[in-house]
Parts: sequence; C-alpha cells; structure tokens
Amino acid sequence: MPIAAAPLSLDQLRDIIVTRHPETSGGRFSLLTEGWDSVAVDVDDRLIFKFPREARAEEALMREARLLEVIRPAVDMPVPELTLHHAPRLYSRHAKLAGEHLLTKQYKQLSERDRERLADKLGLFYTQLHAIDPAPLRTAGAGPIEAIAPADAIAAGALPILPDHLRPLVEQTLTNWATLTPDPYGQTYGFFDGHGWNMAFDHASATLTGLYDFADSGFGSLHEEFTYSSFVSADLTERIVRRYEIETGKQLDRERIHLITGAHRLWELAREANNPEMHAMMIEAVEAWAAQV
Repeated sequence: MPIAAAPLSLDQLRDIIVTRHPETSGGRFSLLTEGWDSVAVDVDDRLIFKFPREARAEEALMREARLLEVIRPAVDMPVPELTLHHAPRLYSRHAKLAGEHLLTKQYKQLSERDRERLADKLGLFYTQLHAIDPAPLRTAGAGPIEAIAPADAIAAGALPILPDHLRPLVEQTLTNWATLTPDPYGQTYGFFDGHGWNMAFDHASATLTGLYDFADSGFGSLHEEFTYSSFVSADLTERIVRRYEIETGKQLDRERIHLITGAHRLWELAREANNPEMHAMMIEAVEAWAAQV
C-alpha cells in the first residue's frame, strides 16, 4: 500500500494496529509528537508503533531495524528491538523504553552524583558503540551521516536572521569552520543524535533507561558525535567526554567540539531560513551555544 499523501489520523492508525495486533484492543492509544520521518503511536505506555511518512522514511526504518540488530548485543545501553510489519503498510513495533525526554531544565535539577552517573553511562555507551566492527554495520546499510553545510552556505541562510550582537562571534566561527582540518581520529560509526529528545530518562530515579531513534546514525567525524548532548547541557557533554577519554585512552579536542557544535546549530538555523515559525527556537539554540564561550 503506498504511503498516504495526507497524514493518517489516530483513528486510522488505531484501526491498523488493532486489526494486526488484536491484543491491543481496548488499550489507550496516543499520538506522540510527530517526527520528521514517521508518525508514532503509543499504546498503553508500553508499545510504540512507527509509521513512515514516505518512501525515503520507509527505507530509513528498515535500515534502522537492521542496524539495531548489530548494535544491541554490542552495547550495555538498552535500545529498541524493532519488528517490521509490511501490511497494510510498512510500520514497526517495539516495546517502549520506560522514561521521558531529558531537557535542559530537568538536567539542571539533577544532583552532582546523578549527573556523573548519567555521563558515565553515556560515555560507556559511546565507547562500546564506536568499538563495533564497521563491516556488519555497512552491510546493514550504514553510510555517511549528512554533512554540515559549508561556511558560505550557512552564512547566506543564518546571518540575515541572527541578532546583531551574535554576528561577530558567528562570523569568526564560520571562518574557523571553513578552515577546519580533518578529524584526527577520522571517520567513526556513531549515534550522531544523542540529544535529550532521544533519551528515555526515569526522572523519579534520575536514571537513563535507554536511547532510541538510530535512523540518523552512520559514519562521521568522531568529535561531531559529542555535539548533540549540548542540547541538554554543555556540562553533560564535558562529563561524557571525560568518561569517554578514560574508557578509550583518546584525547578529544574541546575547542573542536565547541566549533562543530556552533556550526551545527547555525546550519540548522540556515536550513529554516524560509520558515519564520522556527527562527525563535533555532536562535535560542545558537544563543545557548554562544553563552558557552
């Protein structure tokens, strides 16, 4: 069945799920915040069903399922176990990882001990993930992650939108981005999406219970892997990096991480140049990064 041009309603998705999974009949169905590629339905806070929006998203979902088969036995971190279903349209089912997103405000409320425990768990996860043999990952479909745009393309989209007080820092950042040398550790298979919206965090126990959404994982520069946790907090990033260095013996360049983080935030703003509704949120992300200088 081809992907519908119009978004499916929760009632339509419920009908598909109940027909194919009658044990869910009578359950509580809720539509999760819709992602870029898929629409997700939560059933009883226990099961997640993801429905791709288009053919490209279908391919990404199938690739993610294959990658997770390689990743799951190699890491201690709980990750989803996707099962794919192909009728009446492609969708996936997996047990929900218990927990909620971890946002900046919530991270600030964590104790020193809980912050260290979180960073230790993430540092170990990245260590184990990066140690996986790349051959089966490539066979599963892993390829290069989407590259951050060149400095001139970012400048064209972002500079006209930015407040004046940010322009000197941003212009210097883009100059540095244009001349950045290749990563000394080369290309690494990584998550490249480790922000708080992809974390299952139990706030009652202050425990990270898992990570999800590996559709954007792939091969990229090692230092770029450590830019996404700064959406939660730069403090969390620094703690993760310290644990990672202990685990791997590698020494990471904090200035490089900060530069790539800035380029990434500006790139995201530039991509939304023609979408004014997104400007305030994207500029806020740039402001948060600039405050770390």
